[in-house]
Order: sequence, then C-alpha cells, then structure tokens
Amino acid sequence: MTKTRKVAISVVALVAIHLVIFFAGFVAPYSPAEQNRDHPFAPPTRIHFVDSRGQLHFRPFVYRWLAREDGFGEYEEARDHEYPIHLLVEGCDYKIGGLLKSNVHLLGVEAPARIFLAGTDGYGRDLLSRTLYGGQISLAAGLLATLISLTVGLLIGCISGFYGSWVDESAMRLVELFLVLPWLYLLLAVRSFLPLQISPVQTFFLLIAVIGTIGWARPARLVRGIVLSAKSRTYVMASRSFGASDLHILRRHVLPHTYGVLLTQAALLVPQYVIAEVTLSFLGLGVNEPVPSWGNLLATLQQYNVLTSCWWMLAPAVALVIASLGYLGVANAIHERLQSGSI
Repeated sequence: MTKTRKVAISVVALVAIHLVIFFAGFVAPYSPAEQNRDHPFAPPTRIHFVDSRGQLHFRPFVYRWLAREDGFGEYEEARDHEYPIHLLVEGCDYKIGGLLKSNVHLLGVEAPARIFLAGTDGYGRDLLSRTLYGGQISLAAGLLATLISLTVGLLIGCISGFYGSWVDESAMRLVELFLVLPWLYLLLAVRSFLPLQISPVQTFFLLIAVIGTIGWARPARLVRGIVLSAKSRTYVMASRSFGASDLHILRRHVLPHTYGVLLTQAALLVPQYVIAEVTLSFLGLGVNEPVPSWGNLLATLQQYNVLTSCWWMLAPAVALVIASLGYLGVANAIHERLQSGSI
C-alpha cells in the first residue's frame, strides 16, 4: 500500500468518525437526557430477521424488553409483537452544530418498544445516544486544546529560533521545565485550584484552557529546530539582504517548513488531550452530569457490580479507542510522508 493511500484511508476514516459525532442528533435515536426508568441497565436490543414463529422478515425488527420480577437488571424479550425498525423517523428535537433545528433521526421503532443498540445506563438513558453526544464534548475539548497548544508552541518556537540570543535561552529553559513535569499530575494540580461549583459550559472552557496551556512545550521545541535550520538557508539570507522584514521572512520562507510537523503534532496531541479530558471527567474534576462526556459516562464503571455485569457500559471506551487509533494512524501516515520528503 502506497504512502498516499495510507494517508487517504486514515483521513477518510477520521473524517467519518467526526461526521458521526457531529451529526449525533441525527444518528442517535433518542435524546441523551431522556430517561426510561423501567429499563435501568438494559442490555443492547437484539435485532431480528426471523420471528418466534420461524417466519423470515425482510425488514429487521426488535422485541420489547421486559424486566424480570425475580432479578434486578435482568430482562427478557416480549415475543408477542414485532416492532420493525424504520429509517428517517421523527423524534425529539435537536440542533445540528447548535444552529439548525431538526427532529429527524436515522432510525427508530414505534412505541412502546425502544431500540437500545448499546444498552442503557442506570437511569434507563440510551447509551448510544449519550456516547455520541459525549463524543462532541470530548473531541471538541481535544481539538480546541490542541489548537491552543500549537498556537502557543508555534509562536514561542518561531520567536525563539528566529531571534536566538537570550530570547532563545529563556524560552528553552521554560520548555525544558514543562517537558520534565508529569503532565497528568500537573493537570490534576491545576484543576484542583479551580472552582468546582461552576456550570458545565464554564467547566468545558476551563478544561480546554488548562489542557491546552500545558502541552505547548514539545511543539515549541520542534518548531524552534525547524526555524533554526530554515533561517540559515541561502534564499532567506538573500531575502534579508533585499530589505525584507522579519515578518515577511517568517511568513514566506520559514513558516511553510513547519506545517508538516504541526500536522503531525496535531494528530498526536488530539487523542492525548481527549484522554486528558476523559481522565478528569472520570475522576469528577471535569464535565459533570447531566451533560454527557466519555469521561463521566465511564465513571459509572467505578461501581463494581456495573463493571462486572454491564459490559455494554464500556461503549464510550470503545469509541475513545477507535478515535485515538484514527488519529494515530493519520500521524503515522503524515510522518512517513515527511520522511520521504513528500510534505
């Protein structure tokens, strides 16, 4: 498989993941806050093509889950009636990108049946819907924090490498300090000083600010090395001799050399920052209920009975692994292109 094809496959897979998360309201069958108190910790709904009488159905269907009276969290199918799965059905209202309002969902079934493709949590909320909506929070935190880190790293790395002297020495000592600090403990320490009783929106932006301002050191060091190499090239010296300003030289001759490294760093930092948000939310220091994020969805697994009995509650972890592997695949593909000189 060629390097170009690897990059294309990785990018397409990553774009597909983000599109599903972005259009969570359309893909998710229910609202993430909708509770079904009769179905706590219900397992994933089984999809059938053959009914209890042995007849084949061309349209997939489901049976209603009925809670057993002799055990908590145990369910059985009511096979007295089949409920076909319909596409493009009307349901709860949602907004696409926070702007466009709609109520059309990808699939659904008629009441009183419910379709829980990934099971439910302790309040009977559809886990698939909450995982998709939670992905919006976790991935957005990773993307925005990465943007902050790369912006700060690019700025400090360019200034340090281009001007050198005491500016370079001071910046690199600061970079070394941030590189040797254990980021997880630093993250927990900084977050512990922030107020706990704040709104989910404020918590979200605080998380982004804290995570983004901790991880700028490595991109800054990489950018500095590239700038040191680029500024000594002949065409840069010629441009300076013709009276070009520092800003012009940086923009036209130096910064283009950093784009490949910045892309690679972005693909590496996003999954790291998503995991950072998940870790903080899992520990109760991030986004809290009722707003879903992959971290607080996984926090339920701290209960031993849930961890051992409700395997479907690991759905957010599966989504996290898939998204992280997608980003790492893109990072590896870009790195291979950089080594071959194609970028």
